[in-house]
Amino acid sequence: MNRPHAKNALGKVFVDELYETLDILRYDENVRVVIIKSNVKGVFCAGADLKQRAQMTDSQAVHFVQRLRSLMDGVASLPMPTIAAIEGYALGGGLELALACDLRVAASSAKMGLIETTRGLFPGAGGSQRLPRCIGVGRAKELIFTGRQIDGQEAYSIGLVNHAVLENEEGDAAYQRALALAEEIVPRAPIAVKMSKVAINRGTEVDIASGMAIEGICYTLNIPTKDRQEGMAAFIEKRPPKFIGK
Repeated sequence: MNRPHAKNALGKVFVDELYETLDILRYDENVRVVIIKSNVKGVFCAGADLKQRAQMTDSQAVHFVQRLRSLMDGVASLPMPTIAAIEGYALGGGLELALACDLRVAASSAKMGLIETTRGLFPGAGGSQRLPRCIGVGRAKELIFTGRQIDGQEAYSIGLVNHAVLENEEGDAAYQRALALAEEIVPRAPIAVKMSKVAINRGTEVDIASGMAIEGICYTLNIPTKDRQEGMAAFIEKRPPKFIGK
């Protein structure tokens, strides 16, 4: 993300650009991991563009927030794993964007919060649903009710992020850790990873019996892949597998 004049705030044009990027990524079979990061020093994403929002009518605001919610759903439904590399502020819609990712890495410079209640709003782009699923209902209510901001280490301690790292002089410590994490994922069988994502995402939304059925469907879809055959052959031949995503 690179909208320095607005601290990567989610304005109309920027949201359209993100939609276009998602459409490209979704159907690119060469992409195995997506990292969402900021090129703006000191900020991941400041949230919705409230200057634009202030000029909207009530109906326009409702429509725009629906579009933001759909954008976050689009991030969450990308077939490949997604990692948010959080440096600096991730507030409101910025944290909702990170929550839509599969994994999150935060630098010590990070400041995260669903601060909407301090602006007379409440999280409307998935935050009220994804945060409690991530850290539990009680903690999520506390953070949303208070609009409190927390740093990377506290976010790690409550399970909001997978990793917390000390910021470096270049200001990209979270990105470097996210990149290392992506490099662990990339060599794995792409279809198996994608099926794992589907099974986890769908299965955690239903009862355990239904979740088992979803797992079974995903497992069956992976059985006839060339990568499964390659994995078995590599194991028998005692060599590293070479997965091709087919």
